[in-house]
Amino acid sequence: MTDLLEYRNRLERVEELLDELEQRAILGEIIIVEGKRDVLSLNKLGIKGNIKTASHQPLLNFAELIERSGENVVILTDWDRRGDILASKIAGYLEHSGIEVDTDIRMRLQSLVKKEIKDIESVYTYVTKLRQLAGNEKWEYWL
Repeated sequence: MTDLLEYRNRLERVEELLDELEQRAILGEIIIVEGKRDVLSLNKLGIKGNIKTASHQPLLNFAELIERSGENVVILTDWDRRGDILASKIAGYLEHSGIEVDTDIRMRLQSLVKKEIKDIESVYTYVTKLRQLAGNEKWEYWL
């Protein structure tokens, strides 16, 4: 029973973050991820909108494109060494240009799932597994 409550609690916290991310996307903020699989994972979780991939182009060029949009940004790179470096560089370039950058969602998600997954592309599978372990229902229905 303790495990079930733990799974439900973790699921609730992860889904709250995902809901926040979805709201930010609805408001038009740009979500920056590393690759196409990250985009697919977010889309499967119902998060659509202006999701940009930071791979396949020079980082400075990428930052300039984002800067021109004038939109606020949520950086959601993986929590490995490469993802940390990428998040730091992108945030530095954009903040220098006056763009509001959010890395808080990334850090909170990382702290919730770091022991079990290491990247954004695995979030959909992780949430699906948690939903099964928690009784296949969204936690908010239990309130």
